[in-house]
Amino acid sequence: MQAALPANTGTSEVVVVALEADTAAAELRWVRKAQEADSSAFEKLYRAHIGRVYGLCLRMTGNPSEAEDCAQEAFIQAWNKLDKFRGDSAFGTWLHRVAVNVVLGRMRKSKREQDRIRAVSDVAPVRQTVADDGELRDLEQAINELPSGARHVFVLNAVYGYSHGETGSMLGIAEGTSKAQLSRARRLLVQQLESGHDERD
Repeated sequence: MQAALPANTGTSEVVVVALEADTAAAELRWVRKAQEADSSAFEKLYRAHIGRVYGLCLRMTGNPSEAEDCAQEAFIQAWNKLDKFRGDSAFGTWLHRVAVNVVLGRMRKSKREQDRIRAVSDVAPVRQTVADDGELRDLEQAINELPSGARHVFVLNAVYGYSHGETGSMLGIAEGTSKAQLSRARRLLVQQLESGHDERD
């Protein structure tokens, strides 16, 4: 394997590539076994992905209790729909699509979104482009206060790194709408953060 790599490639990079390949191969084996109704294999998939799925649900709902319910429902649906996973994308991507659909479905049925608990403290933070923890908390709160459409696009595109095409597909909107919502989200975030700074000055 090393012989096929450029001469200046470090040993650590070779190890990382090997580990990533091993992890992907192991995950695919778990998926195939789970598709054959092997619950222990599905439990391994659950343990590998529950953190990111919960984080996604929490950022989309802004409510820890509801996010937990959505994450659990997403895995229940994933188990029931596992035969539909064909491997065209990574399992994690497919699982995120299931989770997004669960969140959107619950939101469509719920009239209580404005009463969401404004807490996202247990989620890995957005890339830190701010100077201190206080400003990072301000950013988390500002994201949580975005209108749902702008927030969902921002979470999927800016936080989780999905393309506008993928984001639009998950949310059932056009790619252009995703781009517009991201611009809206950024504009509102700047306004909210600047307003917060003005109040403290």
